[in-house]
Amino acid sequence: MGVRNGKVKERWLADVLESMRCLGYAVVEGILGSSFVETTKNAMYEVQKRIIADLGKERLDRAGELGVLRLMMKYHPHFFRFLEIPEVLAIVDHTVSAAAVMHLQNGFILPSCPKDRTPDVFQNRFHPDFRRVLNGYMVSVNIMFAIDDFSRENGGTLIVPGTHQKEPPADQDYMEQKAIAVTCPKGSMFVFDSTLWHAAGVNISGKDRLAINHQFTRSYIKQQIDYVRALGDEVVLAQNPRTQQLLGWYTRVVTSLNEYYLPQEERLYRKGQG
Repeated sequence: MGVRNGKVKERWLADVLESMRCLGYAVVEGILGSSFVETTKNAMYEVQKRIIADLGKERLDRAGELGVLRLMMKYHPHFFRFLEIPEVLAIVDHTVSAAAVMHLQNGFILPSCPKDRTPDVFQNRFHPDFRRVLNGYMVSVNIMFAIDDFSRENGGTLIVPGTHQKEPPADQDYMEQKAIAVTCPKGSMFVFDSTLWHAAGVNISGKDRLAINHQFTRSYIKQQIDYVRALGDEVVLAQNPRTQQLLGWYTRVVTSLNEYYLPQEERLYRKGQG
């Protein structure tokens, strides 16, 4: 499964990169401490309440999603801290470059349902998060954190090892036969090539399973949400420079000739961000 302990500093990154190359994924245990996990869990439920208050449950239900939390940083500053985790930055640097941007940060509060009554939504069907295969060139990488233990019973993510960087597998039946459930303790980091085929598992445990997924891409890929505009300049500028980079502060599109002809050090899209 490619499981490595995050405390073994000498080899963990090389092992993760090799496992991703061969299998398309890796799991790194022991990244988040228990207090960080508990703070995250409480913040996720708080964010869920605030999103429902802003948008209304009916509108969210119409979207056909199951417990997805988008734009969590707007509702709670804790989620900026995930962009400061050294192991996250190391993986980003060694896959999609130090100039990468965060395509998305989504929380998941996967509810428990009877097995035969789990809603048929997109996240439960096998899919890759980046659909284009570019001759082995990695354009996108996912880094997911287990905020609860991942098990088969509580819907640990299903993956089909070896389906990354290839044309799509034959059909859903093939993927269901070949899929395995990611199992790991809370606080673990599940890393995968975004072209890997995967799906949310079925949670029949009797309680929610929480996780947070990040997708990082080369800087020229458009983000799922324009985080700079969504959060506002003041909030973005309050973060450290590397977090600003990941949020897209240095890959903005100019909106006027005045912005286009700014001095090089003030330009919205900096050199070297390709």
